[in-house]
Amino acid sequence: MISPKELVSQMTLEEKCSLLSGADFWHTRSVDRLGVKGVMVSDGPHGLRKQEEKGDHLGVNDSIKAVCFPAACASTASFDRSLVRKIGETIGDQCQHEQVAVNLGPAINIKRSPLCGRNFEYMSEDPYLAGEMAVDLIQGVQSKNIGVSVKHFAANDQEHRRMSSDSVVDERTLREIYLPAFEAAAKRGRAWTFMCSYNKLNGEYASQHKWLLTDLLRGEWGFDGYVMSDWGAVSDRVKGVAAGLDLEMPGSNGVNDALVLRAVQEGRLDEKYVDQCVEHILTIHQRYFDNAKPDTPWDQEADHALAGKLAAECMVLLKNEENILPLKKGEKIAVIGEFAEKPRFQGGGSSHINCFRVTTLLDALEAAGDAYTYAQGYSLKGEEVDEALTAEAVAAAKAADKVVIVAGLPDSFESEGYDRTHMRIPANQNALIEAVAAANPNLIVLLYNGSPVEMPWVTLAKGLIEGYLGGQNVGTANRAVLFGDVNPSGRLPETLPLRLEDTPCYLSYGGEGNTAPYTEGIFVGYRYYDRKKMDVLFPFGFGLSYTTFAYSNLKLSAEKIRDTDTLTVSVDVTNTGAVPGEEVVQLYVGDRESTVFRPLRELKGFDKIALAPGQTKTVTFTLDKRSFAYWNTAIHDWHVESGIFDIQIGTSSRDMVLSAPVEVESTVRIPVHFDENSIFMDIMADPKAGAVMKAMMAKMGSAFGSGEDHGGSTEAASEAISDEMNTAMMNYMPLRGLISFTGLTHEQLKGLLDQLNA
Repeated sequence: MISPKELVSQMTLEEKCSLLSGADFWHTRSVDRLGVKGVMVSDGPHGLRKQEEKGDHLGVNDSIKAVCFPAACASTASFDRSLVRKIGETIGDQCQHEQVAVNLGPAINIKRSPLCGRNFEYMSEDPYLAGEMAVDLIQGVQSKNIGVSVKHFAANDQEHRRMSSDSVVDERTLREIYLPAFEAAAKRGRAWTFMCSYNKLNGEYASQHKWLLTDLLRGEWGFDGYVMSDWGAVSDRVKGVAAGLDLEMPGSNGVNDALVLRAVQEGRLDEKYVDQCVEHILTIHQRYFDNAKPDTPWDQEADHALAGKLAAECMVLLKNEENILPLKKGEKIAVIGEFAEKPRFQGGGSSHINCFRVTTLLDALEAAGDAYTYAQGYSLKGEEVDEALTAEAVAAAKAADKVVIVAGLPDSFESEGYDRTHMRIPANQNALIEAVAAANPNLIVLLYNGSPVEMPWVTLAKGLIEGYLGGQNVGTANRAVLFGDVNPSGRLPETLPLRLEDTPCYLSYGGEGNTAPYTEGIFVGYRYYDRKKMDVLFPFGFGLSYTTFAYSNLKLSAEKIRDTDTLTVSVDVTNTGAVPGEEVVQLYVGDRESTVFRPLRELKGFDKIALAPGQTKTVTFTLDKRSFAYWNTAIHDWHVESGIFDIQIGTSSRDMVLSAPVEVESTVRIPVHFDENSIFMDIMADPKAGAVMKAMMAKMGSAFGSGEDHGGSTEAASEAISDEMNTAMMNYMPLRGLISFTGLTHEQLKGLLDQLNA
């Protein structure tokens, strides 16, 4: 078999340039003369959106009938690596059946603000959680020899002006928040392809960003696949080829290919870059062709059942006052809300699946033979309160033992292409919830939404379930959790703030014109709320169960380690309740004292375990250097400061149930250089330089003198100049102050600096 490199050597320049863009909306080009075949790519990542005929990207034209699994907002809430891996494996089989070589996803941008219109298909506000879940989803798809396209690389965290905005992000924030999930996808997920984003990053479009696409992705992370553009993301195609953008999608009718061809012919672009791009593309496509199995069966009924099973594992129980849940057979149940018969279970835009079947909550209740009454309550077509619908709902509530209101965000409220302008659900739904609560206090609210919403009625609901967007069999999942057939075990992959104004980037989100400054830096999500001790609606990682759990026996493998060592952490978890359940064990690491701004704590490990009543299991984690490190901009690398770190086991970012300290010793000394403007406090903090300065500090003390030296009145002087003031003035004094206060000459100061920097 001819290798991709050999094929490239046999191609004409025109043929090579033709392969740098798509043949149409969903297919890559072929070279018939050499037997090079194009492949089909298709949208994902929570299903297969394959358009048979004319493509349009956003789904105006119908795609094939397929199965919609829980969207990423929901699947990540499972905190279950095996669950997303199963979704990936199933989608991989579907792609094999439909002869789709690359499934476009997962989308792993950070949920910087609840307003982002595309949050429903992003995973988390936390880069560690997003990276861990992404790796298993990627490995699931690619285990079936189908490629993924990890998107949107990088810092694509708003839809507003998405094709022209410039994400201005400082180096440390980029490394700690917005790149780690992509790094995990490249290094551990071994993703076949990456998709560059529309936006600029620090002044350069992602589609032509050499540092992003080549220096970082290939050079530092070892990525060996190909990079494609988001649809229509290319600005300067010639510059993009040199920067590492291999494939432009969709096709440009040959316009951009001709520009590349001319640039090579005129000597403005080295042909080696074209060769590299083509080789990257052909290598990945050959991987698919070598393992293509179009006879792979696709049982859509089985996948529909699987979608319902998985969705139930993703639902998050947020309130359960007086054990109002689970519902019991024989209770008079009122189900209220148009979403109960017309559920919103996926987001709008390029990931929209044409479902072969949808099971609603009402369908599931009917199938189970449950007795209930239903009232529409509100209309999804607007926000106006319909008095007749409200009256019908109130009457149904009064006649019931318990009420379930299904509420949330309609399609028009969040979608690809635009951001939300507020965090509210429609006004008619808020009004309905208040009216029904007044009629019957035994109220349960079930939410369908892809991003956090304000809940002005939260104290009125005894039961509250965050259902997110649970896929086409959402009704089966809802019914299973409501009636206790499934014990809810989801946890929030994002903080639910009380109001929009509380969010970290409230003052700068969306940007000014085409400039989008990330002014909050590393303090995104719980890193911000927890550091500020700010009240939130529900914290990151939070979720209840129909049973209870107890933690004990936290053990660390060592009391002191070097940053080159690993630390093993174990903890016992016991189901202390009466029913089986699953618990998400969360490990956080906090630096007690740091010279740089750091969060109170950061998630560095999690595991989901199933426990029978009375059963105990031991959960073990392994922490490495990255678990303790921050990105140091002086050395452009991860760095651990020597000191005490707290290893904390929690049930959310706010609730730590066990904690133990570990001392970590750094093996890396940060280079320092002192000059005449360096202050004494910083010099004394350096062990070697501090030793040189001790004699000088004594001179500085006598130079400032005691109270008797100032104004002749000891009492007056002591009131004016305290010991604390004297110490502070010495600490903050630059070295050049020695000339003024000790008579040191400039030549002597230079000699001192030479000693300090030796």
